[in-house]
Amino acid sequence: MIRALKRGLKRLAGDRRGASAVEFALIAPFMILLYLGAVEISLALSIDRKITSAASALADLVAQDDVITDGEMADIMTAGGVIISPFDTGPLQVRITSVLMNGSDEVRVQWSDAIGMTAYGEGGSAPVPAGVLQRNRSVIMVEVNYQYHTMFSELGVSQFDISEVFYLRPRQSIVVSRG
Repeated sequence: MIRALKRGLKRLAGDRRGASAVEFALIAPFMILLYLGAVEISLALSIDRKITSAASALADLVAQDDVITDGEMADIMTAGGVIISPFDTGPLQVRITSVLMNGSDEVRVQWSDAIGMTAYGEGGSAPVPAGVLQRNRSVIMVEVNYQYHTMFSELGVSQFDISEVFYLRPRQSIVVSRG
């Protein structure tokens, strides 16, 4: 009986027919995770590019006008959602602000509109880096935020917070007014 068991174990140890299947079973989960991770990073980079494009396009649309009406602003805000399609517009946050530096170097908000976030109060301050504004000039500041939710929430990576701030000087006048 022990001899038969020894022969059976020797025969089993020499059999290599299932080695490839075992190797594949060990490597496959890692390879699938690697592939899905590459797809997820690719999608996150794509939405990042779209957020950057949205910020610059919205600033450009506002900067081309000298007086922005409520209807024009609603259309411009809608354009932000169109630019990021086919991605979900639910997590999209946009704030468009006109900021003026007066003659005494005080930076003040002239007007601000937002969707998904709070607009700045008129006459308040806004975070504008040094060197962007000149005395008695204004700048259009567009802030776009997006929370991209990943498929890897079980692994601790549930979302990427993507944001972009874009500054553009008005083209038609010194200041873009709200009408």
